[in-house]
Parts: sequence; structure tokens; C-alpha cells
Amino acid sequence: MKNIFLKFLFAFMAVVMLAGCSEEFLDEPKPTDGVSESVVFTSRTGVEAFISGIMRRFRGQFTNVDSAGLNSIFYARSMKGNDAMTKPSWFNFDYQNDNREPTYRRVNFTWDYSYYMINQANTLINGVEASSLSASDKKELMAYGYALRGFFYHQLVMEFAPTYSFDLNYPAPPIYTSLSLTGNGMSTVKDVYALIVDDMTKAVDGLTSSRLGKSYINRSVANGILAQVYQVMGNWAGAEAAAKAAYGGNPTAVLNASAYSLGFNDYSNVEWIWGSAQSSDQSSYYWGWPHAGTDHLTVSYSATYINVDFVNLFSATDVRAVFQKKSSSITDLSDYRYWITNKFQFTFDADHSIIRTPEMILIEAESKYRLQDAVGAHNLLYTLQKNRDINALKSVNTGAALLEEILVERRKELYLESGVEWFDAKRLRRGITRTGNQRVKGESSLTADDKRFFLKIPQAEIDANDLIDESVNADR
Repeated sequence: MKNIFLKFLFAFMAVVMLAGCSEEFLDEPKPTDGVSESVVFTSRTGVEAFISGIMRRFRGQFTNVDSAGLNSIFYARSMKGNDAMTKPSWFNFDYQNDNREPTYRRVNFTWDYSYYMINQANTLINGVEASSLSASDKKELMAYGYALRGFFYHQLVMEFAPTYSFDLNYPAPPIYTSLSLTGNGMSTVKDVYALIVDDMTKAVDGLTSSRLGKSYINRSVANGILAQVYQVMGNWAGAEAAAKAAYGGNPTAVLNASAYSLGFNDYSNVEWIWGSAQSSDQSSYYWGWPHAGTDHLTVSYSATYINVDFVNLFSATDVRAVFQKKSSSITDLSDYRYWITNKFQFTFDADHSIIRTPEMILIEAESKYRLQDAVGAHNLLYTLQKNRDINALKSVNTGAALLEEILVERRKELYLESGVEWFDAKRLRRGITRTGNQRVKGESSLTADDKRFFLKIPQAEIDANDLIDESVNADR
């Protein structure tokens, strides 16, 4: 880790310059082995410019086409499920659930990118704390750093350890709350989640409803992240409250069925709580997954196909059933290329969704079910279903069947956005069985608590960190 953090520090000033705070970044020589507090942390404007530089790294190309930013992590998760599949292309090894060895690019990218963002969050938190900014500015700006750090530690622990309920003492990625040139040892799942909850609680307390744009974090976004965390932890009262706070508590006010088929590329949509903004002059180009991978109608990779079993879950009047046949020449339903989706429209300025209101509504519905409020769960579920399908009928399911209906609705609503099928299977300790017209079945299916639900620790980290040795991957 010491080598990785040194590289992070070298890259810091470049990130700040991208933020475009002022010309003095370019005019005055600055040290390359540290952070210039005189430039960044003397004003709120300077800190916000630094934050803008951080948020720019949510997109773009971090190392390669399939290792671009947060969207690459989400898309890889989507390919590990049963609802979609890819042709032999960039995410083929993820699709085969075979992309987890210590030297593989997926492993190194997910680790390095997450720690890069955590390092930026720590720089923000530590810099603001030591600054002479006002107490109110300090609280809000540090809260932004806590939210960012909590979010990426959640991605790390989801990717590099079993789920929360499996084993709280299982070795998890190292914890860093400040800049460091030496590596820490492995933590535990319990330790990481304790940090995440503490960070997100402080984020919710310190942030406000205002923000520079929808690609930035505010209190609603922080509540959305906390709802996802509590969902994994099984803290249903906390998940219910956070999810409701994230979307505002009035489902009908934050749903827009007519926009579902417009291409999922505009974060101004009322349903988007948090999205990654793109612009033509700062485009993610062809590494803008899922748009570049799913769009078969314009110049893109045309790499993603939809399982016939998943398509069959939708009624003809459901606005989310934006599927079509790949080609009139493909007539065999067993051909994996039979169905494609028009959910995502590929353009060079396509925005990427991160958290949307329907996810929060469904987290609240699941929480109500877990808290024995079946009526409340039914009502929320039906509100969403009726919005999406004018012919929807209110469910009469009870018990486990009601939970399954909520989980299926999550898949139907969020497919190819953030890997919801994988996320739910992992947190609930279920398998994913490949069915339908999947291109690869058999051994690519996942059993409950399958080790392929998480990645091995990168060999580069083992080589660079004196406190982590080869044994960390012995039974991973």
C-alpha cells in the first residue's frame, strides 16, 4: 500500500488542476509530494473545486475500457447475474464469474480505484479539518468527505469480502482515515462496516439539501448510501428511515414513467437522486458502460443481451419492457443474441445513474416487510408497479412470496444499472443459477456464499505491503 499511496500523492495536484479552481495552480510551482493547503483549503471555493476534481474521477478511463470508473464496477456486477449476458468482449471474464485472481485487471482496478477515491476523501477531510474555514463550512465539507469515503469502503468490502452476515471477523481491506506512506494490515468485515456507518451518519448530519449539481453528494444522496448499507447489514429500521429520507417520502412525486424509455442518459430526470454527469468536452467515450455496451442502434460495442427468462417477467404494458429482437434473422429463442434492450441510449454525453428514487422506494418496501408491516410494503410496491404498468394489479402475496415479489421488482426496475441481482444474491446469501438462453451456464452459476462473489487480494498489494502476505488468499 505504501507504493500505491505515494502514487496517489503524486497525482493529487493533477486532480486539483482538473478542478479549475484558479490560475495559480498553473502559475505557481507546487510540491509534488504533498498537498498545498495555501491553495486548496483556504476558501470554500477552493475546496469545492477540489471536490469537482474528485467527482470527475467517477467517470472517464482509470486504466482501460473495462476499468474506467464506478460504472465499470457496476457493469461487471450486472454481468455476473442471470438477467443479462455479454458476447465475448471486455467483460467476458466477469460474465463467466472467473475474474478474481490476484493479478487480474478487474481485481487490481477495483482495489486501486476504490483506494484512490478513499485517499481523495481523506485528503478532503484532513485538509478541511486543519483549515481556518468557518465551523459551518468545515462541518459540511468534511461531511462530503465522510460520504465519499463511506461509499467507496462499501464498494471495497462488497467486492473483497463475503457479505456482512456471513462472518464479521472475515479479513477485509485495510482501513485508512488519513494519508499514509505505509500499509496497514487487513481489517475485518465488522471493522469496515463500523467505519462506514460512522462516516455515513456524520455525512447525513453534516450535509444539507443543497449541492453544486446532481453529480455531487448532498443529504439525500448520503441517506441513499446509508439505506444501501443498512440493507446489507439487516438494520431494517435504519434502512427504512434512510431510504424514505433519500427520496422524500412521497413516491408519486418522484416517479416519472414517461421518462423511462428516453435513454437513461439525462440526470435531470426527477427519478435520479445521484448521477454521474457527462459532457461532450469531457466525455467517457466508448468506456461509458452500460450505455456503450447495451446500445445496438448506434456506434457502440453492441455487447449486451437480455435473458429470455428475464424478458418474460414483464407485461406488454410495462414501460420498462424496452426490449426488441436483435435481428429478424435470429429466430431461435435459445440463441443468446435473441433479445437486446433499448433502456440505455449511447451518446458521448450520456449521464450515468448511481442512485434513483425507485430503488429507495423498494428498500423502504422491503424494510416494511421485514418489520412486519405487510400492508405498508404492499402499498409502496403497488405505487411503483402501477406507475410502471397501467394494468398492474395489487399483489395478494404474503410472507416469503411478498418478499420475492419485491426482489423481482428490484431486478425489473434496476437491471444493468448497478448490479442489483448480484447485490441482492450476495447480501441474502443466495446463489445465482444461470437459466434461459444464457451463453454460458453450468459452472458459471453461483452457489450460496460462493467465493466467486468476492475477489482475491491483489498481488501488487501483497508485494508492496509488509503487513499483508501470501496467506491472505490461501482460502479465498
